[in-house]
Amino acid sequence: MTQPVTSPSPSRRRDSFVPPLVRAASEWTWRLLILGAGLIALFFLLSYFSEIVVPLAIGLLLCALLSAVHQRLSRIVPRAAAAAITVGLLTLVGSQISGGMSDMARQVSDGIQQIRDFIRNSLGISDDQLGEYVDQARQWLANANLGSRLSSAGVTAGHFVAGIFIALFSLFFFLFDGPRIWAYLVRLFPRSARPYVDSSGTVAWEQLTHYVRATVLVAAVDAVGITAGALILRVPFAIAIGVLVFLLSFIPIVGALLSGAVAVLIALVAQGPVTALIMLAVVVAVQQLESHVLQPFILGRSVRIHPVAVIAAIACGAIVAGIVGTLVAVPILAVVKAVANHLFDEYNRREGITDEPDAGPPPGTPGVSDAPTAQNRTEAEAGGSPT
Repeated sequence: MTQPVTSPSPSRRRDSFVPPLVRAASEWTWRLLILGAGLIALFFLLSYFSEIVVPLAIGLLLCALLSAVHQRLSRIVPRAAAAAITVGLLTLVGSQISGGMSDMARQVSDGIQQIRDFIRNSLGISDDQLGEYVDQARQWLANANLGSRLSSAGVTAGHFVAGIFIALFSLFFFLFDGPRIWAYLVRLFPRSARPYVDSSGTVAWEQLTHYVRATVLVAAVDAVGITAGALILRVPFAIAIGVLVFLLSFIPIVGALLSGAVAVLIALVAQGPVTALIMLAVVVAVQQLESHVLQPFILGRSVRIHPVAVIAAIACGAIVAGIVGTLVAVPILAVVKAVANHLFDEYNRREGITDEPDAGPPPGTPGVSDAPTAQNRTEAEAGGSPT
């Protein structure tokens, strides 16, 4: 008995006219659009609460930096006392650093005035022309909308004190109660996803800790090198310059330029143009050592991110959130990369996919013998089936 011939449905006939490549591209497109819309919504939500998000992020970075100190202290005193001592030591160091910044700022202002006088006297530029150039620079800064970016980042003067308090307060509880806070966050996810969320958080924290400690080591070497040069040249505020170099080293590229400019300006005011040029040579030499030796061997081994990706992340962070964006762009990139690799490996393990190379070309390929290999003969003799 013959089966009746059924005609394909209209939807199936329409799909037959769409090439598979176009269909796959359209499916990926709408999925990526949905993901992009979710990321944009998340960004606007974080920007709206930036006065809280930024101090919390700084507190998390400080926790990654000081967790080893807290662990050592917790072997001697209770965890709460160890966290309080760690935060107190950080506050004491911060107050000592801020104490000498006002005098150093006056030196920098005097250096800028000397450069202005040199330009006016040596290059023949009048005060009116110099003032016009300054006004053009101010107009450019106004068009760049830096004020609104800094305001959106939560770093305005009115919120600075509150931000410091939130950062120190969160740092204390991250150190003291971090594991229980993370366990509570993991329980918010579905039960089937909790193991993956927990393991991803562990990988992310390890990667963040490695990045922060490697950055501290690189910043310390930069600070020691520039401070030694300033002490040899008898530049005032040498210790304060070293501290400034250390702090600004956490902002890639931009921080090195700012700290180097401050060191050169102070040397110009205190010792003259010759010492300033020598100080500039010292700064350039230390920064070359950092970029060609320290970054690849110390930071590269800990984070393992291509330099092109680092530059792209810094640029995107500066566009999105200004100075704060440049500070957190690279650690975010490092954490996302580590978590993505971890989840990819977990998926391969669950599906039984390995990274072993293929057994070779199929039998019958010209120039390839069909004789079994030694491994296949061994498996056949043992009763197994060769792959």
